Amino acid sequence: MMKKTIATMAVPALLLTLQGCSTGPSSADYDQMAAAAIKASFVERGIATLDRLAPDMANDLCTQADVAGKPLDEKLAKQIEEAEMKTIKWPSDGKFLGDWKQGEQIAQSGRGLTWSDQANAVNGGNCYNCHQISKEEISFGNLGPSLYNYGKLRGVTDPNSEAAKPIVEYTWGKLWNARAYTACSQMPRAGAKGILTEQQIKHIMALLLDPESPVNK
Repeated sequence: MMKKTIATMAVPALLLTLQGCSTGPSSADYDQMAAAAIKASFVERGIATLDRLAPDMANDLCTQADVAGKPLDEKLAKQIEEAEMKTIKWPSDGKFLGDWKQGEQIAQSGRGLTWSDQANAVNGGNCYNCHQISKEEISFGNLGPSLYNYGKLRGVTDPNSEAAKPIVEYTWGKLWNARAYTACSQMPRAGAKGILTEQQIKHIMALLLDPESPVNK
């Protein structure tokens, strides 16, 4: 009788133990563990500081949607785009284009913002890493669309004209902060994140839109 009683009592205890084992950490717990692991693995070195680990609402929401395997909620996407649009700073002197030759150099350069760079070093745009731009450069990535003939295909014959204003302003905004137009864009927020200066963005604008640029030949 005693053996039967002990066995009967042991079954519920065993079930509770198994149930506890099967519960496991929640997705929020895993997120916290991942964040802690990332934080522990980074150290400040040179100009590379821990501020790049600061929470970013757009990044978090887009990552969650990507993990779930479905697009970001349309309302949330709109909220992100509206918030990011407010970060765009338009040319302080009203002029959108610089020198396309300097723009090509900036597009070619991938240097900047790493621990081995000096704080006063000039950053590059690393544009060819994701885009085809000029016909002369045969080494380029394809994560983003081709930008060859960018201005020509959009009918920009005079970047300073009223007719060209919509595409000129769109291009500036896209370079400054692509998430203002596509909430989960993977394109670097060159202006908003201080990767490129206003003048550097003007030079890339010229590379893309100046009729004399090899991009539009």
